[in-house]
Amino acid sequence: MAGSTPELPDLAVTGSTGGLGGMVARQLAAAGSAQRLLVRDAGRAPELENASAVVCSYSDAPAARTALEGVKVLFMVSAAETEDRLQQHRAFVDAAADAGVQHVVYTSFYGAAPDATFTLARDHYGTEQHIRDSGMDYTFLRNNFYLDFLPLLAGEDGVIRGPAGKGVFSGVAREDIAHCAVAVLRDPAIHKGITYNLTGPEQLTLADAARILTEGTGRSISYHPETVEEAYASRASYGAPPWQVDAWVSTYTAMSAGDLAGISPDIHGLTGQDPLSLAEFLKQPQL
Repeated sequence: MAGSTPELPDLAVTGSTGGLGGMVARQLAAAGSAQRLLVRDAGRAPELENASAVVCSYSDAPAARTALEGVKVLFMVSAAETEDRLQQHRAFVDAAADAGVQHVVYTSFYGAAPDATFTLARDHYGTEQHIRDSGMDYTFLRNNFYLDFLPLLAGEDGVIRGPAGKGVFSGVAREDIAHCAVAVLRDPAIHKGITYNLTGPEQLTLADAARILTEGTGRSISYHPETVEEAYASRASYGAPPWQVDAWVSTYTAMSAGDLAGISPDIHGLTGQDPLSLAEFLKQPQL
C-alpha cells in the first residue's frame, strides 16, 4: 500500500478511527471529497466513499513519510496523551515536510503557549511552533474544553471535583470543531497562516455546568471546588505517572486562572452556524 501510488488522494486525514477525526472523515466523504486515511490499523479504518487507508504512526518517521508522499493537505489530529507526545508530533511533522506536504491543519488547544497553565497546552504550542518552523503552510484550530467530556467529569456520586474555583470556560462541541475542520480542508488556501479559536457561545463555571448537566441528563450533578493540594491527593490513588496527574489537575487550574475564558466568533465565521451551547449539546441524538 505505497503512499506514492498516483491514484491515492492528495488530502490526508489522521485520527479517523477516533472521535474528532472520524467525524471529519465522514463529513468529507459526505461532501464528496476524496481522502487518504492515515491509520495504525487498516482493519479499524472506516469504510467511506473515495477513501483509501494507508498504515503509519506518528512516531515511525519512515512509514509516515511513505504514507504522505503525494499529499498536499494534511489534517493532523493531536496524538493520544502520552509523555512523549510532543516528540511524536515533531517526528510526524518532519516526515510530512520531507514528503512534500504543502499545508498542515492541526488541532491545537485554546490558549496554547509555552507557559500555559494547562500542561498539555504547552505541548500543543511546541507542535505549532515546529509546524511553523517546517516551512509548510498551516492552519491551527485551537479548541476550548470539549463539551463532550463534561458529563464524564462527575464521579459515581455525581460530583465534579477540581481546583477550578469560579473560573469560566467556553466549552465547544466536538461536532462543531469537525464542521470547522471540514470548512478549512475544502478550501485550505484562504485559511493559510491563520489560527482559529473555537469556543461555544457561553462562558460557564463548573457550577453552571453542573446545573445544566443536571437539567439535561436527569442525573443529579454538583461541583465541589478542591484546593490544588486536595486535587493531587484525591488523584494519587489512580497510580498515574506525574505528568498525567499534572495534566488532570491543570485542566481545572487553567479554568481558575482564566486561560479558558472568552468567546470567539470563529465557528460562525467558518461554518455560518452558531456553535452549540451545553444545553443544546445535551439534546443531541448521539447522547
